[in-house]
Amino acid sequence: MASSATLLASFRSHSRLRQAEQDLWRISANPGLLIPFRQGRRLHSPARFRIKAAVAVVGKEEASPELDIFACPICYEPLIRKGPSGLNPSAIYRSSFKCERCNKPFSSRNTYLDLTVTSGTRAYNEFMPSKTELFRSPLVSFLYERGWRQGFGQNGFPGLEDEFKMAQEYFKPVAGGLLLDVSCGSGLFSRKFASSGTFSGVIALDFSENMLRQCYDFIAKDDALLNANLALVRADVSRLPFESGSIDAIHAGAALHCWPSPSNAVAEINRVLRSGGVFVATTFLSSVNSLGRFLVGFSYFSEEEIEDLCRTCGLVNYSCKVDRFFIMFSAQKR
Repeated sequence: MASSATLLASFRSHSRLRQAEQDLWRISANPGLLIPFRQGRRLHSPARFRIKAAVAVVGKEEASPELDIFACPICYEPLIRKGPSGLNPSAIYRSSFKCERCNKPFSSRNTYLDLTVTSGTRAYNEFMPSKTELFRSPLVSFLYERGWRQGFGQNGFPGLEDEFKMAQEYFKPVAGGLLLDVSCGSGLFSRKFASSGTFSGVIALDFSENMLRQCYDFIAKDDALLNANLALVRADVSRLPFESGSIDAIHAGAALHCWPSPSNAVAEINRVLRSGGVFVATTFLSSVNSLGRFLVGFSYFSEEEIEDLCRTCGLVNYSCKVDRFFIMFSAQKR
């Protein structure tokens, strides 16, 4: 009988061979793609999302199951995807996703992919804090890009175009990588990032179903965006459905004060960022809108608190720009 050391060596050799075969298959099926070198589970700089190829069988296109960029929000194992390649809403809608470890399927609901822990529940209902539920409202979702967000200018926000340009400056070190726009709302900045051509793919992520529907309505009016690598995903910022070290850039516009637990969210952001990945966010500073804090429990922080939060969650190279009650800050994964 073979010794345990021999069996272990054989297993490792088989695993390396299997990984090499998978990589060679991807390259042969997608000669135009750059396949990132995998070491353990980390995608190295800059991470390009892995597009899954379809296999032609007897003159008919049949989807082949492959590990996807998305992961299970319960165990964080990569999901198995069957369907056409791409991050655009049409490709995702026509695909099926499942976690092999949890045996849990995840549905793509015409406009977005639901990757919340509660996806697929039938009887169970869960309500979030009032500041989260506010943005799940159809009315607030409709108004957000029709005057609500523009009103932030009175508190120092620089205007949408200038805010976008400021964020792009921070993201220069990770140009060409995969960007995740958390708490994307109606996709105001997600669409700008996707249209810029700076990133290999953009994932617009929000907990609000109605915000994602609004985002899709805007995308559907632009054929270029509709066919771009711009995915719409419903997920919890404190339970991001991605493998550790798989995302190059994360943006959170006017979102930090809305999160139920900013510390849990920033810790999750640090987890999914690759080494050297960049996090950029804007929010209101603590001096603003005490009435709003009282009414819906928004969480406002000082400059010092925000920097301390990033440091405590393991991020480095913190920097910020402040104008009255507006702050844009950036930090990196070690």
